[in-house]
Amino acid sequence: MTGLPDRATLETAAAKSFAAAAAFRASAPYRGLEDLFAEVATERAISTLLSDHGWVGELIAPLIAALAEDPWFEPPFRVARDGLRIGTVLFETADVSIAATVLSADALATVQPPRTVVVPGRVTVTRYVRAGHARLRLWEAEPIDADFSAGTAKPCVALPDLRLADGEVVRIDGRTQGHILADASSDVVTLSATLRRQTIPYAREYAIDTGALVRVATNDDRAARTQMLLAYLRLAGRRGSEACFAAATRDPAFFLRWAAMREWLASDAGAALPRLREMAKGDPNGEVRAAAKTTLAMIEQRLAA
Repeated sequence: MTGLPDRATLETAAAKSFAAAAAFRASAPYRGLEDLFAEVATERAISTLLSDHGWVGELIAPLIAALAEDPWFEPPFRVARDGLRIGTVLFETADVSIAATVLSADALATVQPPRTVVVPGRVTVTRYVRAGHARLRLWEAEPIDADFSAGTAKPCVALPDLRLADGEVVRIDGRTQGHILADASSDVVTLSATLRRQTIPYAREYAIDTGALVRVATNDDRAARTQMLLAYLRLAGRRGSEACFAAATRDPAFFLRWAAMREWLASDAGAALPRLREMAKGDPNGEVRAAAKTTLAMIEQRLAA
């Protein structure tokens, strides 16, 4: 294939892609997945699904044929790629996401050993279709509760490694566990199911050598979007937004509660003051309480002046 296709070729490929996506979701294999998760509890359905991997070939065979016929065909998958792996989401609902991934053993052998491990906050069940004799390194961290503080977080601890075999199924509770693959002698092919309902709002990263917490990030797209929109309300000077700020200061995500209070204070400190006093006295998170107390003293002094 040389050069870029003309517009007509791309439009034809797009039409085929849209039609194939509709046919894919109406196909018997895909509908079978929908029925399985509708009729059986999620973890039990995952166990049934990952007990074998033959269904994957049946599911994607029409898409492979379409791609072989037209190189500009786009399969109806979300694809993620980095220096080590390529993965695609095969099926997803509000409860579960199922992805297929290929990790390159050659790429893995050339990268520097990782210095940190991520505790992603997600529960996953993975079938190692081709394990490549890889070693699964494991760590465990403390659970996150309402009063979790990065400043007082306990270090993570290493757990015994697992030497993986073809067909092995491993459940990782990413709410308290992190893992890294190492020493693969051949490419590693996996099917992974992520239990969406069991995801916690935060991912954590720990230093491997000391176990110390390095950083915390959010898994909560909703909270992140809300934080951005509150900043917009403040910058836009929108009147009548107090209810939005007030509601966000009571959100389950502690980082959003404090971000909302900061935006509210910058927008209208007088209106935010009563809620700031409440947070200083009784917010469930110690870091938020401490920040609220410190800020309260400054705001009261400024308003009095």
